[in-house]
Amino acid sequence: MFNRKKPDPFFETLAKIAENVQEAMHYANDFRIQSLEDLEEISIRMKKYETDGDSLIHELIVMLNKSFMTPIEREDILALANSMDDVLDGMEECIAHFDMFTLIDIDESMNTFISYIVKSADEIVKAMELLKKKNLIGMRDHAILIKDYESKCDEVLRTSIKQLFLHEKDSIRIIKFKDIYEKLEDIADDCQNVANTMETIIMRNA
Repeated sequence: MFNRKKPDPFFETLAKIAENVQEAMHYANDFRIQSLEDLEEISIRMKKYETDGDSLIHELIVMLNKSFMTPIEREDILALANSMDDVLDGMEECIAHFDMFTLIDIDESMNTFISYIVKSADEIVKAMELLKKKNLIGMRDHAILIKDYESKCDEVLRTSIKQLFLHEKDSIRIIKFKDIYEKLEDIADDCQNVANTMETIIMRNA
């Protein structure tokens, strides 16, 4: 049902959205927060990634409104774009909470969460590259991996909260760390939603 030779502008834009998400997740993972100035810097940069993502979503919507024919259902294109954008929005919100709490203590649980989120973002980009090639069946393996990473994040959440209540005596720190853990798990859930949307598209079109 696809023209396999001609690049599709909708799939090209979806790939750009995925790449922006990936770059933002890697930036958050690589950045080392050691001071309040660092919190401000990463917050500003993450807001820029979010704004760039919103611009790409707008570009996609304009294309959808102008196009009579689309390679897959319009609703699926928009759902996939919005699910990827949710990952970026979630990380921007999480970093905003670091800034709001003036929290510069990054523990091992947070690093583990973010590492799985980064891996999920990498898989999303790989899947979008396959979508550009109209290889929908090949996307399934990446969706499965993303869901596996989300499951691992569930385990990290349970373990980290348990350890937090066992060892942390400062109630304010408990509130802050628990909030961050839950925000990071929400981002993993957003990644899983991308995988679920991909699987719906595969089912309808492959």
